[in-house]
Amino acid sequence: MKTPLTLAIGALAFAASGALADTVRMGSEGAYPPYNFINDDNELDGFERDLGDELCERAGLDCEWVINDWDTIIPNLVGGDYDTIMAGMAITEARAETISFTQEYLPPDPSAFMALEGMNYDTLMESGVIAAQSNTVQAGVLAEMDGVELLEFPTPDETISAVRNQEVDAVLADKAFLADYVAESGGELVFVGDDQYFSDGVGMGVRQSDDELRETFDAVITEMKEDGSLNELITEWFGEDMDTF
Repeated sequence: MKTPLTLAIGALAFAASGALADTVRMGSEGAYPPYNFINDDNELDGFERDLGDELCERAGLDCEWVINDWDTIIPNLVGGDYDTIMAGMAITEARAETISFTQEYLPPDPSAFMALEGMNYDTLMESGVIAAQSNTVQAGVLAEMDGVELLEFPTPDETISAVRNQEVDAVLADKAFLADYVAESGGELVFVGDDQYFSDGVGMGVRQSDDELRETFDAVITEMKEDGSLNELITEWFGEDMDTF
């Protein structure tokens, strides 16, 4: 049953004088579990699919999902291929120059270095070749680091393969994404060094002109934080160790 706040949000959405489309297109990558991925039924799944569907339902919006490669996910939002981005996207000042963000729906989540067992952190920092997905916060950080060489890949799966094939010494990515690979590797893959924090959390991206759409989703994210349902989804998909609100 919708709360009074949710009803107000829905009314706002449909009262907007053409500002909000009848159908809101939700853009995602579908390649970054548990944030988003394609399941065995060839459907988008994951934390952001569940969260996005709930946000749309509470806001009274008709939403559909669009899959887009990471490399063009921001340009194609700006170009109108879809109306939002929910793809594990960290909120950064650089991205905010091009698009707008809602408030965070995930607290700042750590990044981590993952390597084959036996890799030494000091050696990695002195002369390591480190993989990252292109156009990510992690790639930007590595590009500014002295002593390491960055090797970028279009997809997250390719960064994992590069570590296993010893094309690189390690990968830097969100720890939540890497955790299953480490857990399932039987000790072959390990985290190296301390957790790293590079952003203000993960949020939904929208075009800078779509203030009303951003405000609508912001209100529902606030509602879900206040009633505890957002924390329940975070724990369901990321486990008890993940920070919540």
